[in-house]
Amino acid sequence: MTIKDTAEEWEVRASETPFTGNKTSVRTDDVVMPDGSVVRRDYQVHPGSVAVLALDDQDRVLVLRQYRHPVRQKLWEIPAGLLDVPGENPLHAAQRELYEEAHVKAEDWRVLTDVYTTPGGCDESVRIFLARDLSEAEGERFLVEHEEADMELARVPVDELVRGVLAGELHNNCLVVGVLSLVAARGGDGLEALRPAEAPWPARPFDA
Repeated sequence: MTIKDTAEEWEVRASETPFTGNKTSVRTDDVVMPDGSVVRRDYQVHPGSVAVLALDDQDRVLVLRQYRHPVRQKLWEIPAGLLDVPGENPLHAAQRELYEEAHVKAEDWRVLTDVYTTPGGCDESVRIFLARDLSEAEGERFLVEHEEADMELARVPVDELVRGVLAGELHNNCLVVGVLSLVAARGGDGLEALRPAEAPWPARPFDA
């Protein structure tokens, strides 16, 4: 038996969008179940995101601390952001986020993993990249605002992040998945066996 997620789409009898926000919306679908019953499902429609696990030559990960109002906490995270443009190349978006949030560029990019953040209530898919061979970006720093104006940056050893994840001290989805995926890749076929940065992404098809 092959353990692999597969595409499938059940019949939708009716659909409406009761709320439309700046970047996301809420959709209500009447979905036909296998027994023939029709059940209403509400979920957030999301453009998708990218995140970057930037690893330096001292085996430290670039992380940032940012206030997240829905959970009323300041969370340590890895650089991440929305796919603002439909069909946008996720690698280009990831490079932009690394520059804007950390003023860093990377020469080596690979796909670390793809994940649905909360598939029971949101269609958001995130592609997490591994970025290596880091250096300071050229030009002026990006002007940040809102929550990002209070952001802190740090470089933390991989082992310390793993300890924090398993101790229940670090909670950001992309950081947790990214760090543990990095450790798993190292213990498996190695980082060089990771997918190339331009690997297909069925959840969010993109232009070359």
